[in-house]
Amino acid sequence: MIPAVDLVLLTGFPGFIGRRLASRLLETDPDVRVVALVEERMLEAAKTAAREIDANRIELLAGDIASPRLGLDDTEYERLRAEVRRVFHLAAIYDLAVPLTLAQRVNVEGTGNIVDLCATAAALERFVYVSTAYVAGKRTGVVYEHELVMGQDFKNHYESTKFQAEVWVREYMELVPTTILRPAIVVGDSQTGETQKFDGPYFILRALAEAERTHRPLPSFGRADAPFNVVPVDFVVAAIVAAAGDPLAVGHTLHLVDPEPLSAHQLTLALAKEFGARKPRGRIPPGVVASALKLDYVRKRFGGTPPESLAYLNHPVRFDTRRTVSLLSPHGLRPPTFTDYAGAMVRFFGEHEDDPAFVPGGKV
Repeated sequence: MIPAVDLVLLTGFPGFIGRRLASRLLETDPDVRVVALVEERMLEAAKTAAREIDANRIELLAGDIASPRLGLDDTEYERLRAEVRRVFHLAAIYDLAVPLTLAQRVNVEGTGNIVDLCATAAALERFVYVSTAYVAGKRTGVVYEHELVMGQDFKNHYESTKFQAEVWVREYMELVPTTILRPAIVVGDSQTGETQKFDGPYFILRALAEAERTHRPLPSFGRADAPFNVVPVDFVVAAIVAAAGDPLAVGHTLHLVDPEPLSAHQLTLALAKEFGARKPRGRIPPGVVASALKLDYVRKRFGGTPPESLAYLNHPVRFDTRRTVSLLSPHGLRPPTFTDYAGAMVRFFGEHEDDPAFVPGGKV
């Protein structure tokens, strides 16, 4: 018997995407009730987020994806197995400098534990796994949505463990009704600019701000022609919800990326224009910048930007989106052009540039 309530299990709450996803799910369907699996250390933040969204429809369940049976007692675990209808697995360590052992435990073993639940969940209608476009690792050229294991190497342990996790998810796709979503670098809301941390392309804004303070033009430090793929969080959340409710998305992998990404140089120019900064002039080899960011005082000056992030400004890869476009177009979804929301992104950065809460973090 299918439960009367549409019970959704969500990991990654109250993270940047998870919090917005919970809100969107509740807005979309009045019958939805969200069970958010939350680590003990995140419970207070999760309680605050739940109150701001709808505490009556969000149940917080203390647990740990990296523990067997999700760290739950038998009663709670069996309740989920019997009643959960959709599972959204977002929790992961997103830190580009994460040590392998920690990344393996959370990103790989944690995903395996979620898959174990899904494989025996009696009422499960959909498992939605949020992977990353960067399971492509160091591949260049065009990467297609159906591809995964292509003999690629990886830039960091984040990429390699997300790759391993997706391999695990795919092995169960014939048994579990699954949709895999691969976002590119997720930035703030396309309308408000709101974000949770300043990483990825926000390094460029940090550098622009520093250049303006010293009255010098910013030199380019990315490969001029390399596509730099970013996508706003509101599109990502809308796409997750649409795909989760579309029967045609079962068994498919979707690239949530910009089909026509700007190059690293073009993106820097767009941000400089919105920032009111001088146009970038000259070029510093990326290796020099990465080496400088290994120094504590330099890294702190640029808001904790990890040197590993520079690789994404210099990686000539494009992500095919034909399956994503085919599935999401009937839902009226297509990622906005970066220049349409660069202004909102810059405004939000300017309002919160000195707030330590926006220094890049890790596990969500």
